[in-house]
Amino acid sequence: MDIIKGDRLVMKKKHPCGSNEMMVLRSGMDFKLRCVGCGREFMIPRSKAEKNVKSVIREAES
Repeated sequence: MDIIKGDRLVMKKKHPCGSNEMMVLRSGMDFKLRCVGCGREFMIPRSKAEKNVKSVIREAES
């Protein structure tokens, strides 16, 4: 799966705040994500993140 910095991920499960959208801050072996709803930042392993992604929203490049 090709996920890059700046993408928004729609996850299968919701964050405890109720939002299911995360913004990618860093990608590599781990992803650093920020919840769009509450702003909390956290890191999860790539394998776990890729399993839980429902769709990827890319920002239009200009």
